[in-house]
Amino acid sequence: MLRFLKNKLFYLGLFLFILGLFIFNKNTHFHGHSINQIKNRIMASLQENTSPTLSKKKVRELELGQISNKSKNTQNEQKVILNDPALQQAWGVEKSQALKAWEITQGSNDIIVAIIDTGCDLAHEDLDGNYWSNQGEMGLDKNGQPKQSNKIDDDQNGFIDDVHGWNFASKNNDLTDNHGHGTHIAGIIGARANNGHGIVGISPNVKMMCLKYYDPKLNSDHLGNTIASFHYAIKMGAKIINYSGGGTEPSFEEKAALELAQEKGILLVAAAGNERSNSDVHHYYPADYGLSNIISVTAINPNTEVLPSSNYGVETVDLAAPGQNILSTLPGSTYGYMTGTSQATAFVTGAAVLVYAHHPEFLHSDVKKYILATGDSQKTLLAKTKTSKQLNLFKSLVMMDSTISLTGLKGSSSQIIPSSTGSFENGGNGGGSGEGSRRAPGASGNSLLDLNQFSRDMVKKTTPPRKGASEE
Repeated sequence: MLRFLKNKLFYLGLFLFILGLFIFNKNTHFHGHSINQIKNRIMASLQENTSPTLSKKKVRELELGQISNKSKNTQNEQKVILNDPALQQAWGVEKSQALKAWEITQGSNDIIVAIIDTGCDLAHEDLDGNYWSNQGEMGLDKNGQPKQSNKIDDDQNGFIDDVHGWNFASKNNDLTDNHGHGTHIAGIIGARANNGHGIVGISPNVKMMCLKYYDPKLNSDHLGNTIASFHYAIKMGAKIINYSGGGTEPSFEEKAALELAQEKGILLVAAAGNERSNSDVHHYYPADYGLSNIISVTAINPNTEVLPSSNYGVETVDLAAPGQNILSTLPGSTYGYMTGTSQATAFVTGAAVLVYAHHPEFLHSDVKKYILATGDSQKTLLAKTKTSKQLNLFKSLVMMDSTISLTGLKGSSSQIIPSSTGSFENGGNGGGSGEGSRRAPGASGNSLLDLNQFSRDMVKKTTPPRKGASEE
């Protein structure tokens, strides 16, 4: 009997001990966390530390950015010269003095801008009509078939039916934008004006060549696609290249392509990147190749502060432009807000179109010089950019100074030249008759693009890689 009682007490004690451990494990907290939570965190940390690391191969990512408040219809606001309903929602327009600039010129359809990004919505209500068309693929062929769709390389440039550009990710002419970033950039640069729809691009008179180097649905050679896009833009007559992507490793082939663009007089406007770093120390390419035909652009908010996610550098970054919560076009004739150096880059590309239109005789070096020199000096940019300036569209058109240097630094003899050209309202245009993977346009971070890291704030419509470029 005694042995029986001892056995029962032993097993009862063991049961109570195990039960106590279970309760302790479930309820005991350290600094607000249960043991289970702590164990889970330790396991997650171990998993992260044992995950495969990226090779040191050249990486190019696209800063795709977030889309916020997506909607089909823009808010109908009071008309200001133009009848585009969402004009007053675009704070960057006022910040850069676009309205005053448009009284001088709204661009020119003779100027071709190559947008190297995620594709474009060719049928967007606010963009249709402002896309470049390859005349060698237009009209009828010898058999009476439309050249646009006859599956023949009619102009013998190596690309079949490349009517509005080329998809280097899929190796075809399908320019569908599967993310929205490319369409957003196209809207900032060249959304049509006075058409009763959506917004107004910085240069509403322009022709945009769509070159798709990045598709979030595909795993392709983004850097190779970028280089091929550069060569296409050079060959097919682009005057300006807008590129939102980039990476931290340079590429000999990429730099060679941009040196060729420089020889051909083509300007590259490139995103400084969304790496949250000093580009003087940690370079970002192609923005940091140091060529005379490259403008490197960082992003600011309405208070003229460089965004925390944006790269900066007093030796490598040229200029700042609006880049936070920028309203622009999205696929499906919608509109939305995105943030990043991609958006700021598009502002400067639009500025380059305006300067070229107002001064058709300018070389790319002249355009760069005037854009950099005529910006507004800001104390908040003193340790952030080479010029310590934010973009001013109006001043880039009217300030004349023979002492302005290629660095964007100017002397004291500047003067404002009054304009006698017609206003936008009266229809005057004041102008002439982009080895490894690239980041996605607008992407940040040091790894290959992971779509899960790109949050999507929803866009109000009334709505690039190397990583591509945008939300930080």
